[in-house]
Amino acid sequence: IIRSKGMQYDTASACMMESNRLLAAYSVDCMFVTVFYAIYNTKTGLVTYSNAGHNSPHLLRSDGTVEELPRQSDVMLGVFDMIEYKEASMLLEPGDTLVMFTDGVTEAMNESKEEFGTKRLSETLEEVAMHNCQQIIDTVKTDIAAFVGEAEQSDDITLLAIKRV
Repeated sequence: IIRSKGMQYDTASACMMESNRLLAAYSVDCMFVTVFYAIYNTKTGLVTYSNAGHNSPHLLRSDGTVEELPRQSDVMLGVFDMIEYKEASMLLEPGDTLVMFTDGVTEAMNESKEEFGTKRLSETLEEVAMHNCQQIIDTVKTDIAAFVGEAEQSDDITLLAIKRV
């Protein structure tokens, strides 16, 4: 649905509103989904996005600092049919990287039932801010695996990184 609506609408908020309307109308068993939907202009570095209840991505600046994008209060897709989703934008400067991830990253638990958490994720990202996308993702996954140890995971661990060169 999101891909189809993304081809029809030129703003992130419009895509989220229409996708939400369809999911809510045709949802089976109260299905919902969290989504971070972004439109990235590769020429200018402008990222326009809407966040429907998903984890806030982290921005790795070219100077090595890490910022969590401001949290939006928009609800997950499929919960209520007539939601108006907000839209925000940010500029990826040359050397900046945007790291998006599922909640399985921060909620990965070790044998003591402690979560990997946002703080550990930010610390890992600070160490690799200057690396390429694959190295960033591999390092985060390695740190999560070391933290988790032998504990069984209950959720997916998915990451996506975009670096402006």
